[in-house]
Amino acid sequence: MRTNGFSTRSIHDAEKPLQDTGEYGDVVVPIHLTTTFARREPETATKGMDYSRTGNPTRQALERKLASLEQAKYGLAFASGLAAEAAVIMALLRSGDTVIAGEDLYGGTRRLLVNFGSRFGIHVKFADLSNPENLLPIITKETKMIWCETPSNPFLKITPLREVSKFSSEHGILTVADNTFASPFFQNPIQLGCDVVVHSTTKYIGGHSDTIGGAVVTDSEQIFENVKFFQNAAGGIMSPFDSYLTLRGVKTLSARMAIHARNAKSIANLLASSGKASEVFYPGLDSHPLHKVAAQQMSGFGGMVSVRLDTDLKGVRRFLKGLELFSLAESLGGVESLIEVPSMMTHLSVPPEERKRLGIDESLIRISAGIEDEKDLLEDLSNALALI
Repeated sequence: MRTNGFSTRSIHDAEKPLQDTGEYGDVVVPIHLTTTFARREPETATKGMDYSRTGNPTRQALERKLASLEQAKYGLAFASGLAAEAAVIMALLRSGDTVIAGEDLYGGTRRLLVNFGSRFGIHVKFADLSNPENLLPIITKETKMIWCETPSNPFLKITPLREVSKFSSEHGILTVADNTFASPFFQNPIQLGCDVVVHSTTKYIGGHSDTIGGAVVTDSEQIFENVKFFQNAAGGIMSPFDSYLTLRGVKTLSARMAIHARNAKSIANLLASSGKASEVFYPGLDSHPLHKVAAQQMSGFGGMVSVRLDTDLKGVRRFLKGLELFSLAESLGGVESLIEVPSMMTHLSVPPEERKRLGIDESLIRISAGIEDEKDLLEDLSNALALI
């Protein structure tokens, strides 16, 4: 059977007129705002739909499309990225299990694993997953899951997914990959051996900073059934309207990601040559320690850049106030460029001593390169850097 390209699948999969979208020939899946579905017989749900928490045609279309884009069999859509992560943790782990997670991790994920997981007897160990050899000394018979973020947040570290997945499989451990930073356009962790992929669809997949959502994708029917049971039982579903917005956003993902990545590479090069940065973190730079690994498992390097400015907090504030096109805001992956200070924003929930150990200090800046004109973004950054 012929497999269409990414852009074609992002537009047509799960939205074929007169086949997927309804009897009127809609060229996009309608927003099914109904809470419940009438049936002709009490024992038979109409087209498998009975109640919108359990299943909704708009959400189902998105779930099918996301599975297709990740080259997997099953997808599930949630109310947020953290709701998706919580579903994976609660559905696939039990009290006494241990998770090994990358030490460079989104603050909300760390909070979920440490503070929430501990209430249910789930233990967490952190390791630098950029070197899979770090796993061997810390696994035990209780280790049931390895949680990877690649590229990671905020230091853009790369986890060699094929190596980690092979290691996990040999030890009977599940591998979960947060693919938010790369998006399915640049990376497909299922194809690299991972068991589960999670996304904050709020970011690149939605792409317009106007919808919050999350997703879980897998090739395993058993994992799918377990997570789907939790999705229905706990109810953290994506709404029909958010599903529609995400379906609309994902259709331009390939076009947007190409510009995000191009702008990010130019921003990284500017920062590296500016004389105002002590470190620049971007997997597309030859100086990145795992640049070659990133090039092997990704088809592009993404739109995120982090930089350690060679200044103090006062200099950082001058730099931020000098920007006109980069909004000081959390989140990422929208069409507009965003900038933030992780130590005071996205990673504030990480304990201060841990932030210090990881190097998340007040001089570290994280940039989400939007799809504005490259020359305008570079000029804006250059003007702000001159204020340091």
